[in-house]
Amino acid sequence: MDPALRAAASGMMAQQTRSEVIAHNLANVNTTGFKRSRAQFEDLLYQTVQGSAVLGQAESQTHPAVQVGRGVRLTAVQRMHAQGSLETTNRPLDVAVEGDGFFQVQTGQGGGQLAYTRDGGFEISDQGVLVTSQGYTLQPVIRVPADATVITISRTGVVSATRGTATAAPEELGRIELARFVNPAGLMAQGENLYTPTAASGEPVTGFPQDEGMGRLVQGALEGSNVEVVQEMVDMITAMRAYEINSKAIKNSEQMLEIANNLVR
Repeated sequence: MDPALRAAASGMMAQQTRSEVIAHNLANVNTTGFKRSRAQFEDLLYQTVQGSAVLGQAESQTHPAVQVGRGVRLTAVQRMHAQGSLETTNRPLDVAVEGDGFFQVQTGQGGGQLAYTRDGGFEISDQGVLVTSQGYTLQPVIRVPADATVITISRTGVVSATRGTATAAPEELGRIELARFVNPAGLMAQGENLYTPTAASGEPVTGFPQDEGMGRLVQGALEGSNVEVVQEMVDMITAMRAYEINSKAIKNSEQMLEIANNLVR
């Protein structure tokens, strides 16, 4: 196959992958706590047609090597963990993290594996504990009494409830802990707004909100997606134009091969 065809084809595949990443970002523009992704590429190995050489004496001009590139390939799809905008819901069990940190939940998979999320839309299970919308238990476990009338969550994670009449003194139920990572971009996305640690992310460091670099909690709000629709649309147009140009390069290469074949007829 003509090397030009291979290089242009790799460019089309790269732009197709980029479009898939952009489409995934746009599809989750309203997903709570979603973090946008960005495709990264690198050029392939070069064919050295001629090595570098010194013209004349040693102090003369050096002629650089003649190299021809052979296309592009995908190297990574990097997740951008920038802060999303806070959306007020006024729901007592909705909690947003403003700053660094993830909620810890027990998925029940692999003997109670811990997963991490920025989605703070919690509910009360039939057992009286705080769980995510998928039913995963918040860790450490916080139990809410059946007669609780008002639930408050402070910025430092303290969960309190007023039992019985509104004049009763609030009772502390527990405290929410957060976890942060040295490299959050290295977390493995599992779907359902959940992440699991990898060797690239490092081990989780736990702590209370507003302590040791952790963010603070905001009750009655949720963190929205950090996807910027305008930027994604611009990137999509750029990817489409690059895809078209690579397809034209393939057509030009085919026409040149056709002309060369006709010469021997």
